[in-house]
Amino acid sequence: MNLPNAITLSRLVLTAVFVAGTAFETALGHWIALISFVIAAISDFVDGWLARKLGLVTPMGKLLDPLADKILVGAAFVYLSAEGFCPVWVTVMILAREFLVTGLRQIAMEAGQVLAADNLGKWKTGLQLTFCITCLVWFCFGPLPAGNPFVDLIRNLSKPDGWLIPVSLWLALGLTLLSGWNYMWASRGLLRSR
Repeated sequence: MNLPNAITLSRLVLTAVFVAGTAFETALGHWIALISFVIAAISDFVDGWLARKLGLVTPMGKLLDPLADKILVGAAFVYLSAEGFCPVWVTVMILAREFLVTGLRQIAMEAGQVLAADNLGKWKTGLQLTFCITCLVWFCFGPLPAGNPFVDLIRNLSKPDGWLIPVSLWLALGLTLLSGWNYMWASRGLLRSR
């Protein structure tokens, strides 16, 4: 197993740590969830960059990387819906798009074609991660006492009635739907032939 694939697998482990952290409704649990999620999100960019830079792109990596991403983001959205930060229907739409794209990629692969990721998908992922991290930051910094300028700044940026959480959520949803449509359009010939 090469280094990028090991990093991808570590993201699955970090997702399990994230889920365990969310199970404890304590300050420590929130910090564990935040730190594990941020490290996992960073690893999403690192493994792909390393694989391309070192020429270590493998079929296993092509399969595991998007799967690990979907599991991480899906776990976070389910948790944030349960906590009231995200409407359930938004989480369902985001998860449905991920299943749709996975299915379309499988159909394309069986036909000997590749459905390449587009820039909208990358922006979509960035906004989804921004939303999730901002909510997790609120869980950690919201209860802290006021008076520290750094804590106050982070609290103001991440508060649920501020601008960052709703803007990142609705932009993420819009790009999720648009990129899902782009994948369907790009694979329309495959769908007709089946």
